[in-house]
Amino acid sequence: MSSANQEENTDGSSIEHKNQESGETFIQSNVDTAGQSEEIENDNLEKMILSTGIRVGTPVKTKFMAPFIVRANPEGLYILDISKTLTRIDVAAKFIGRSDISKVVVTSAREYGKTPVQKFCESTGAFGIIGRFMPGTFTNPSLSSYMEPQIVIVTDPQADQQAVLEATRAGVPVVAIANSDNVTSNVDLVIPANNRGRKALATVYWLLTREVLKKQGKIKSDNEMKISIDDFETKLVEEIS
Repeated sequence: MSSANQEENTDGSSIEHKNQESGETFIQSNVDTAGQSEEIENDNLEKMILSTGIRVGTPVKTKFMAPFIVRANPEGLYILDISKTLTRIDVAAKFIGRSDISKVVVTSAREYGKTPVQKFCESTGAFGIIGRFMPGTFTNPSLSSYMEPQIVIVTDPQADQQAVLEATRAGVPVVAIANSDNVTSNVDLVIPANNRGRKALATVYWLLTREVLKKQGKIKSDNEMKISIDDFETKLVEEIS
């Protein structure tokens, strides 16, 4: 399978009204129905998330990413453990939530990471660096672009290796979305996920945004997330025109 194909394909109980004197029965039935509705909604969300190819890796596996891989599919692509992905997103959100969000820097040299990073930053208040990372941004105080981040989040530790290197030199913790073929020796917290597909990247950043917003107290539940995964997706030229 070509990398291009990989990027795109990696892709109630009823309420009882008859006994008006039995408020307990009515309330319990409401609770049961609400619980079932929430469970159905969560199941649908999980299916939708999996359909984006978030857990589909590459044909290459590194020793760093082996703990996050569950199997290889018939096409020879390694499948990442989605439960570990979601757990790491929650851990990252807690870490980010305790920081000064204005000093959280998010980078993406990958084109498909452009919109996801922008939306994450717009929603949370983090600072985004899209495209080429200027050498010295974290290490050379004489540069006008110099900054001292508290946390650096990278979309791909390979494509964003300059940011990872400088953050490491500056003693700044690095959170990275990492695929099956990534080397993560300088990464402090790995979020295992497909970091090549545009739908997958949109999903990862949407999930991370949702959890950070909850940690910030801006939303209290998943249902309060007003922006969709589609809003986070980098659109192709033909889709824009």
